[in-house]
Amino acid sequence: MQPYFQYWGKAEKDGLRYHLLPYHCLDVAAVGWLLFDPEKPLCKRLAKQLEIAPAHLQRWITFFLCLHDIGKFAVVFQGQVTGLSDDLVKPNSRKRYEERHDSLGYCLWRAEDGLRDRLEMEDSCFLSRSNSRHLKLALDIWMQIVTGHHGIPPKTDLHLTNYFDSQDNEAAWQYLLEISRMFVVDEMVAVLSDKTFCTRLKSSSWILAGLVVLADWLGSSRLPDSFCYQEISLDDYWQNNALAFAEMAVEQAQLIPSPVAPYLNIQNLFNFITTPTPLQQWAENVELASGNQLFILEDVTGAGKTEAALILAHRLMANGFADGLYVALPTMATSNAMYERLGKVYRRLYEDDHAPSLVLAHGARHLSEAFRESLSMPEAGESRKYDHDEETIEAVCSAWLADSRKKALLAEVGVGTLDQALLAVLPARHQSLRCLGLARKILIIDEVHAYDPYMNKLLQSLLEYHAAQGGSVIMLSATLPFSMRVEYLCAFCKGAGTEVSVLKKTEQYPLVTHFSSISHLETGLSTRQEVERTVTVALLDTVDNALEHIRQAVEQGQCVCWVRNTVGDAIKTYRLLARQKWLDKERLSLFHSRFAMIDRQRIELETLSLFGKESTAEMRRGRVLIATQVVEQSLDLDFDMMISDLAPIDLLIQRVGREHRHIRDADGTRLEHEGAVDKRETPVFYIFGPSASETPAENWLKAVLPGTQKVYQNVGQLWLTQKLLAKAGKLSMPGDARSLIEGVYSDEAQATIPDSLQTLSDKAEAEAYAKLGIARMNALKLAKGYSRDSAEDSGGWEEETKIPTRLGDDTVRVALVLPDGEMWRPYADSKNFAWDMSMLSVPKNSWLRAKEVIPTDVRSSLEKFKEEVKAVKWIELFPLTTELSSWYDKLMGWGIQKEESADESY
Repeated sequence: MQPYFQYWGKAEKDGLRYHLLPYHCLDVAAVGWLLFDPEKPLCKRLAKQLEIAPAHLQRWITFFLCLHDIGKFAVVFQGQVTGLSDDLVKPNSRKRYEERHDSLGYCLWRAEDGLRDRLEMEDSCFLSRSNSRHLKLALDIWMQIVTGHHGIPPKTDLHLTNYFDSQDNEAAWQYLLEISRMFVVDEMVAVLSDKTFCTRLKSSSWILAGLVVLADWLGSSRLPDSFCYQEISLDDYWQNNALAFAEMAVEQAQLIPSPVAPYLNIQNLFNFITTPTPLQQWAENVELASGNQLFILEDVTGAGKTEAALILAHRLMANGFADGLYVALPTMATSNAMYERLGKVYRRLYEDDHAPSLVLAHGARHLSEAFRESLSMPEAGESRKYDHDEETIEAVCSAWLADSRKKALLAEVGVGTLDQALLAVLPARHQSLRCLGLARKILIIDEVHAYDPYMNKLLQSLLEYHAAQGGSVIMLSATLPFSMRVEYLCAFCKGAGTEVSVLKKTEQYPLVTHFSSISHLETGLSTRQEVERTVTVALLDTVDNALEHIRQAVEQGQCVCWVRNTVGDAIKTYRLLARQKWLDKERLSLFHSRFAMIDRQRIELETLSLFGKESTAEMRRGRVLIATQVVEQSLDLDFDMMISDLAPIDLLIQRVGREHRHIRDADGTRLEHEGAVDKRETPVFYIFGPSASETPAENWLKAVLPGTQKVYQNVGQLWLTQKLLAKAGKLSMPGDARSLIEGVYSDEAQATIPDSLQTLSDKAEAEAYAKLGIARMNALKLAKGYSRDSAEDSGGWEEETKIPTRLGDDTVRVALVLPDGEMWRPYADSKNFAWDMSMLSVPKNSWLRAKEVIPTDVRSSLEKFKEEVKAVKWIELFPLTTELSSWYDKLMGWGIQKEESADESY
């Protein structure tokens, strides 16, 4: 018996059936063999990047996949399951299983007297015949790729004798000799010896690592009924068993991409568009170069930016430059809305007789009613769990299939938060899957203006990586500062390996920026007449003035929205209005982020119904909505009158886009006929804040809006915003957009900030630079390839939940519970995901105060309940008992208690 037949690779849970380690490795390698078919586009593209023959790439990936689990030859791993058979190696009680088998595999390869050293000394082996330093380095990179198949690169500092006995080393060595004979031929070795190959391999290692993870998952789906523990020659097993199994696994995974339909015209893609906007016409007619391209589309709300982006994407796909797309948005709510929009048109991107996949990706996607997707693979038999940190591959696979945050980027069309794409450039487990998913995808990034310095820096890393892999990007925004456009272009050009084109400062707006391998264009466009408008701007400096304007609007039958910058201020305003005799309390509502999910979804749907595109005059009449920033992005809302707390100019432009958004008559009935003109009075956009002053005191903002100063810390920019709008007395779109943005964010404008506010602005700038530094530190050093070294600045690799895609105040996830006899039940009365629907995020300080008021006996009861109910074991619980019910209200959310300051909430 060959010694490698004494090692199990997979073991049945609660049973005695097992699959020998060499056979499991060949199962996974066979999946790789099929995925890297030299005639398939995937293999051809990667071979071109690596400058290697496709057939040789297929053999190399198969050879190394045969080694992906060699760490399981360790006696410490074999001891995790005992009693399977007397034919297997016996455990060694003197050695402990303290490191995962993936890292043990790299240790076995790279350690002194390990497999690589033995290959070098064996006269008949390819490594000894070549004796190339570059070949050895290339082999090391390959081994890190395949032994990192659990989503994190292997450790490189382990000691062989701590985990392996001599018989383990010999078994692995004999196995290595056999697979070398099966898959390595002399003519495929030379290219790895080229000194530039390692640089190319490091660049491609991220996608290769994702393919290894995928191959491992598919190759691990074998059911216990087909486990093999009889000795069969590896050649026979490969030909008669592994390849047939791999064909079935790949077919069931439905990984074959749908063919893209030819682009015909706008109406074929969007049958509701009768007259395209200028932006959409440009998207249909612009000349597309070959290769990857960057588009930045700046236009007003309602100009059809999303449709224009999809037109560009379809044209790029139809020309063979991409196979799919991922639409990245700032929030889960905007992602849900986009998912529903795309669901109506995405099939038109592909040929009629195929079923492309559309997947929603964010942390709460399973709570979206619109999200319906069945798993595409049969459940694999569950293997034994080896250790608390050694999850079985089937468990990971099932989690992946059910967790579209990871699967979405592998779908042909994905929609989700930008966070899911940013994880591709952060040291998070399975980030390589996201890299694989982004390959051959067009990345559409909506609401680009919505991200803080930390996310913007990570976004630049993503642009650089995506461009380096040949990907195209389409960015959408109402307005972008010139400096930000330059940063995005520089990042993309760096990744593409091309010279940075010099952007010109321009007053043009709307504006499209198009960078390709053959040209760089900045094109000013007109916009459609319906979205050209002028809004009167008026300043309010007292709450009483604001209430009076709301009263007048309500008495005239108008619907009103006041956007407050903090949850605390929103709740206070709601309570204040609820006491006004002139307002029907049934026509007053509150919308912010601090509701349990079941209430937030209800309120969002009600808000869209009452103030959305299809709202009727009767529904709108005399209604008031007090909201926070949740209404400023991608929700199609239309108010007759708006008040906003003073905010950065780009956000005010977003907010005013919700005033008179659709054409209506004087009563608020929507007018849909061609040439219709809005019959409502000229809109007034009221801005609430401190009195305008040329010589503001240091507490100019804090005296009136203390919470705002915590949210938007660059007080000087807010002062510039107010000054510009007060001087103009109006806001004309699109005409004023560029001058307003540059009038706040340009270096020239920043130089005019009063000295009294400069210290505050400097402090805000310093914090912004600190965030940039954190982003630089956290982002992977992608040039180092798939290795632990790529994350040395960030402190190492982590689970994705521990790697921040955005920075912010500490919050705590809390589930609300109600008494249920001696037990507790979720607050949400929901058939599906009741615990998820009962959760909300609470500021940490607020939670610590709330936790203190829970009586000791109730706290003990909750802790006991958490031990008994798995769904809430790691979640904080807050009991809505009679004495504690004031902390939460379904109409107001997590309440502001008397001892709390409204300024602490956002």
